[in-house]
Amino acid sequence: MIPRFGYGGRYGLDVENTKGHTNYVFCVNYNNASNLLVSGGCDGEIRVWNVDKGKCLKKILAHLDYVTAVHFNRDASLIVSCSLDGLIRIWNTATGQCLKTLAESHDAICQHVQFSPNSKYILSTAHDSAIRLWDYQTSRCLKTEDHKVYLWDLQSREIVQTLEGHTDVVVAVATHPQQNMIASGSIDSDLTIRIWADRGGS
Repeated sequence: MIPRFGYGGRYGLDVENTKGHTNYVFCVNYNNASNLLVSGGCDGEIRVWNVDKGKCLKKILAHLDYVTAVHFNRDASLIVSCSLDGLIRIWNTATGQCLKTLAESHDAICQHVQFSPNSKYILSTAHDSAIRLWDYQTSRCLKTEDHKVYLWDLQSREIVQTLEGHTDVVVAVATHPQQNMIASGSIDSDLTIRIWADRGGS
């Protein structure tokens, strides 16, 4: 079931449950226009939803295992997904056709994947402690790094800064919408979230 949210009701929020997946929903993501939602489930399916109507527009039998992440590209014409089966797949949003399959290293479980802001590259993370930058047009893995937080220049495909502090695999990062700040999470034993801030360009 997919929750759809709108303003109103006793607490200022209406929730409508839209039926779809046949097992737990593992991941969701909006497109940039916020009129589409893509979901991935433990049933191995990807579903594309009309947000306003709560209607399923496309059902894709995507993977043989749990879908762990889904993400639209900049104009929502493509969807990238990854799964516990170790595969990364790129889909045509309108037709549901699989355009490309990328494979993580042997026995690696892909846990997160997303398009770069210019939609030219795909960034993936996996349980083998690696972060990979893919050119999905050529199916080539351009860079592989691990254990740290890296800032990339997407034009040169080079690392411009390395943030060190975590002692184990980094599994989540987020950028502040207005300030030059990054939050990162890891499976460190101290169970901390680290906040990285740009102090006067340093």
